[in-house]
Amino acid sequence: MDLDALILHLLEASPIADQGDLMVRLAAEGHDLTQSTLSRRLKRLGVQKVHGQYRRVEAGIQALPEVTLREVPPNLLVLRTAPGFAQALGLSLDADPVPGQMGTLAGDDTVFVAVLPERMAEVKAHLAYVLAAR
Repeated sequence: MDLDALILHLLEASPIADQGDLMVRLAAEGHDLTQSTLSRRLKRLGVQKVHGQYRRVEAGIQALPEVTLREVPPNLLVLRTAPGFAQALGLSLDADPVPGQMGTLAGDDTVFVAVLPERMAEVKAHLAYVLAAR
């Protein structure tokens, strides 16, 4: 069985909550990988952590969850979403930042967006527009 097929088989066979566990199971099958190599393979295979477990997520099939946007003065926007979606949301915001957006910090269901205080209204309006368009 090739490595990609083995990864998918292991993920389907039993719940796997962290990459370390998956690396141990792969090593037992004769595949020694670094964590960064495993991360890249998981991303390429469409594997994401959903509800605390790694699963393959088919593109376009899964409906996007609702996202709420709140302003926390003087320079923070807080986006809340369903568990397991915050990191993907944060990555998408970082991939195409609007002027004044300084960076993001994502947990499991929350994304904090640091904003220049003088650009808060513009960034908030842009994010609200982007979120409504999904």
